[in-house]
Amino acid sequence: MPRIDMLTYKELKELRDKLANGEIGLELAKGQCWNDFKEGQRSWHTKDWKERKSKFIKDKCEICSSKETLTLQHFSHPRKYSDYATDVTRSYTKNYINTNPDIDRCDLSNHTLTNYDYVPVPLCPNCKSRNPNKRMRKVPQYLCTECREEFDKTVYKSVDELISIFYENEEATEVRDKCFVSKDKWRNKHSLSSIKYWLQRERAKNTDFEKIEKEAFLLYLNDSIKYLSFEDTITACKKCAANFDLYNMEICPKCKEYYKGVQYQTCIQCLPEDKRKIALEKVEFGKQWRAMEKELGID
Repeated sequence: MPRIDMLTYKELKELRDKLANGEIGLELAKGQCWNDFKEGQRSWHTKDWKERKSKFIKDKCEICSSKETLTLQHFSHPRKYSDYATDVTRSYTKNYINTNPDIDRCDLSNHTLTNYDYVPVPLCPNCKSRNPNKRMRKVPQYLCTECREEFDKTVYKSVDELISIFYENEEATEVRDKCFVSKDKWRNKHSLSSIKYWLQRERAKNTDFEKIEKEAFLLYLNDSIKYLSFEDTITACKKCAANFDLYNMEICPKCKEYYKGVQYQTCIQCLPEDKRKIALEKVEFGKQWRAMEKELGID
């Protein structure tokens, strides 16, 4: 379940409006939203939530009509702020690339050498074909499967050579390889095309950093406000709510007794006999498969 910050519904709306209208700065808004948060706090523990919930909740489950242990079931939840920031940054990067499609060759070269380790693809010294066959016992150690040349040492293209090829043809085979490893803790593998994208992304972010952060935070606030408003909710019993949250299942509209996946029209029991038999066989096969995986210790 999401963590909603401990401002009340009304306070969160006021904060959103002040930020949107420029009456308050972004960092101050973030501070007011997050500074008082304590680990383990949840919005449904607050007095504000409980008081407003009593006005929205109905006297029976809107799914199965049960009156036992009723709650408000949300159909949408706010995401982490970082998810909104990623989406907005991606959008700004796309716009930046559309207006600034080219990167100076020296800039790309310097950025690549500074931020990535180069792990070159081995080549045949005779015909320059890629990845010659490495032999474990025979000498010479390598055999080119294209020209049949035998040799002990492979050759490689330099970073400058690859960048030259990239600027001539970004779809060339030589520059598609993910032979550049980022020097950060992630050690991700990149091709020159992805290096160019992340450089453009970095520039887009640096150019519009404040706009991106504000737009992302407003999206976060809007979805948090929507969650706290109970706008996208129904009253559900504990059983129906748990089946939806944990298993993405809802009660069958035909029999009103068994639960089904939300993507299906009815439960298995309400299917025609031939289809029900096939579905039950699939369920049984799945159970046996999971039991086998558990027995083998690979579950």
